[in-house]
Amino acid sequence: MADGNAAVAVVTVSLVVLGLLSGLSLSWALLPVAVVVLIFVLASGLRGRDELAHLNVCVLVLGDIGRSPRMQYHALSLSRHGYSVTLIGFLGTKPHQDILEDDRIDILPISELKGLRVGPKMFRYVSKVILQSFQLFYVLMKIEDQGYILMQNPPGLPSIAVTWVASRFRGNQFIIDWHNYGYTIMALTHGENHLIVKVAKWYEKLFGCFSDQNLCVTNAMREDLRKNWNIDCDVTKEHMELTAFTERNTQTGAVTRSAGRPALLISSTSWTEDEDFSVLLQALEEYEKFVEEEDKLPSLVCVITGKGPQKEYYKKLIDSKEFQHVKICTPWLEAEDYPVLLGSADLGVCLHKSSSGLDLPMKVVDMFGCCLPVCAIHFKCLHELVKHEENGLIFKDSSELSEQLKLLFSDFPGDQGKLGIFRKNLRESGQQRWDENWDHNVLPLIKEHCD
Repeated sequence: MADGNAAVAVVTVSLVVLGLLSGLSLSWALLPVAVVVLIFVLASGLRGRDELAHLNVCVLVLGDIGRSPRMQYHALSLSRHGYSVTLIGFLGTKPHQDILEDDRIDILPISELKGLRVGPKMFRYVSKVILQSFQLFYVLMKIEDQGYILMQNPPGLPSIAVTWVASRFRGNQFIIDWHNYGYTIMALTHGENHLIVKVAKWYEKLFGCFSDQNLCVTNAMREDLRKNWNIDCDVTKEHMELTAFTERNTQTGAVTRSAGRPALLISSTSWTEDEDFSVLLQALEEYEKFVEEEDKLPSLVCVITGKGPQKEYYKKLIDSKEFQHVKICTPWLEAEDYPVLLGSADLGVCLHKSSSGLDLPMKVVDMFGCCLPVCAIHFKCLHELVKHEENGLIFKDSSELSEQLKLLFSDFPGDQGKLGIFRKNLRESGQQRWDENWDHNVLPLIKEHCD
C-alpha cells in the first residue's frame, strides 16, 4: 500500500509537469491533487530502518557515471571513510578503475530511457521524463536501506522530485550536489523565454528547497542559491587528486593521507625455497575473517616485491584467493623506488628463514632504515636484529602472524598503539646507517691492508 501511494505521488508530479509543459490549465487542477497525495504519503509513516543504514550512502547521477568524475570522487571518499556506497547511473563510459576495484562501492546501472519515438517533440520529452520517474523511483525503493542519498544536479528533471519523494518515504537524508542550474543549460538551446526553460527553473527552485543538505562547486553559486532560492550550501573542493591512500591539493601541492585509507603491508622476496609465502597468505585469510567480524580493522593492500623462480607459482596461488578486504600485488621496483615504498608503508613482513640459522635478512635492515616496524618469522639468531615488542614482533606460524596483524592494526590509522610505539623506537634508536656502519667496521680493514 505504501509503495503504491509513493508511486501515485510520482505519477501526479509527472502529470503536473506534463500540464505545465503543455501550457494547459490542467496543471493548476492537478497541483492541489499532487499536494494532497504527497502529504498523504509523508503522513503514512516511514518503514522500519536497518540499524546500519547510516553507514550506507547512495550516490546518484542521472547521467553517465564514467563522465561524472566528481560523483566518482564522492563515492571513493565515502568508501575510504568506511561507508558502503551504491553508485547509481548510466553505464556508458567505463568508470575509474579505483571505483571498479573498490569492495565498498557497488555500481547499480540504470537504463537511459528515450521515451516515445513518435509525436510532437514536447510530448516525446515529457514521456521520457515520466518513464525515467518510474524507473528511478523503482530503483530507489528497491535498494537496501540508505542513510543518505547524494544526488548530482543537473540533470535534475525528474531526479530531484523523485529522489525527494523516495527519501521522505524511506527516511533518508537527501543531499543535492549543485554542479550548475539545469534550466540554464536548457536555455542555451531553447532561449531563456521558452516555456520548457521557465518550467524547468520553477521545478528546480521548488524541489531544490526540499533537500536536507546541499553542496556546490563555487562560492558564487553558494551565494546565488542563498540569495535567490533561499538554499544554504557548503562549497566542496574541486582541486583534489585522490589515490587509495592520499589526497593531493593540486593548487598547493600539499599531500595528506586519507582518513579511511587501507593499511599498506610490504614484503620483499627472491621467491626461493627459504621463504614460504603460504604462511603470509594463510595469515591474510585469517585477517580477512577478522575484518568481517570487526568493523574497526582496515582493509589491507599487500605489496610483495622481487623476482625469483617461485614467483609464478605464488601468483597463481594468490589469484585463486577470493579476498574482499585484502589486495595483493607483486611488482618489481627499481632500486630508487624501493625505499620510497618502504617509507610509505605501515608494516613490513619478513618470511626469511636462514638455511644456517646464522645470517640476518637484509630486507629487515632496509625496513628498519626507513623506520618501518616488522613482523618476522622466527629463526635462531633473529633476535640480534628484531627486538620482540620493541621494534617489531616475531611469529612462528600463520596463526601467530594473523593475530599480530589484528593487534597492530586495531587502532589504525592512529599512532598511539604498538605500531606507533615501534616506529618511535626505531626513530630514537640511533641505529647506524649503512655508510656509518661501513665506515666504522669495513673501512679500517681496507685502510689497514693498504697501509
